[in-house]
Amino acid sequence: MNTLLAQVLDAHGGLDRWNALTTVRATIVSGGDMFLIKGMPQDPTPREMTVWLHEQHASVMPFGAPDQKTDFRADRVSIEKLDGRVVAERAQPRKSFTGHELDTPWDPLDRAYFNGYALWTYLTTPFLLAMPGFTVTEIEPWREGDELWHGLRAAFPADIAGHSTEQEFYFGPDHLLRRHDYRVDIAGGFTAAQYVYDTVEANGIRLPTRRRAYRSDAGNRPILDRTMVSIDISNARFT
Repeated sequence: MNTLLAQVLDAHGGLDRWNALTTVRATIVSGGDMFLIKGMPQDPTPREMTVWLHEQHASVMPFGAPDQKTDFRADRVSIEKLDGRVVAERAQPRKSFTGHELDTPWDPLDRAYFNGYALWTYLTTPFLLAMPGFTVTEIEPWREGDELWHGLRAAFPADIAGHSTEQEFYFGPDHLLRRHDYRVDIAGGFTAAQYVYDTVEANGIRLPTRRRAYRSDAGNRPILDRTMVSIDISNARFT
């Protein structure tokens, strides 16, 4: 295993602890300009997010109505009643984004797909980088103020949905996550820099509780005058 990745995994709780767990549940509050652009403004209602740690599977509730939830996997996304009755579903949902630009409107299944893969990625970082099929290499560090953040570039396997095939993760002197860079392929491929804050420990795992994603310029610097996506996480419980 890459030496930096091993240090990062240890700083976030260790691979042995992670492998002993199966799911994480957390309260999320999300917002940002991207949802306005997509014609799906996000209200500030707290929602319950469930993520399976060792397979790409996620669900959020409520979604669209108080008695509805999503069910996300890379090859299928659905909106369901809490008793499991399917309201709407889409197989191979990634294909529905062909030709999309940043200002292309979304429908509810598009939104459910984005929520599923994005929150799955965020709540399994950095441990997803040790999953089978991921290729991880160390890259040039990023200087942020007085700190030097060491970087890892990850190539995602074909069966894992993500913002882009290659993504970059930057870690502070304590080896905790500070920044996550990617291209949002389902929205025209715009470049994004996501900063994370307020790391907490939950059941032996350390994770950030605030995420703010911005468009980035040609020098990978965040354009701070517009928050594309904001996510606040609380009450995280690993089981």
